[in-house]
Amino acid sequence: MRETIRKLVQENNMCVLATCHDHRPHCSLMAYLTNERADGIYMVTRRHTQKYRNLTANPQVSLLIDTRTQVEPDQRSRIQALTISGTCSVTVDPKERDEILRQIVIRHPHLKELADHPDAAIISIQLHSFLLLDGALKAYSLTGGEMEG
Repeated sequence: MRETIRKLVQENNMCVLATCHDHRPHCSLMAYLTNERADGIYMVTRRHTQKYRNLTANPQVSLLIDTRTQVEPDQRSRIQALTISGTCSVTVDPKERDEILRQIVIRHPHLKELADHPDAAIISIQLHSFLLLDGALKAYSLTGGEMEG
């Protein structure tokens, strides 16, 4: 199951990011870039957004990556949905930030204007646990440590 989860994270590049502050949840559709081990995800956002305010107040996040756009409507029983729990931090090292931004723009050219904006911030998410739903009935869970093996 580890490889199925790793493949879902690496082969997709869009997710729903869920943040929460003061008991108020907030979801955002986000483009992302993953590292080689698929245990970290990078995104770009502006500092003056609700998600950024939420992340700086509460670094615990949830991500949803799914295959709904990859299956035909009559094959919905084959949809996989991966819920990930993680901890967010803001990348501040200028060299690391520039390299991640460069890679994000390569993977997501439509984000160039956002990446070039002076208010842009790189959020890094360390992935801790995974819950994979394979169709409506099959569920598998792993922790980040189990992903390393």
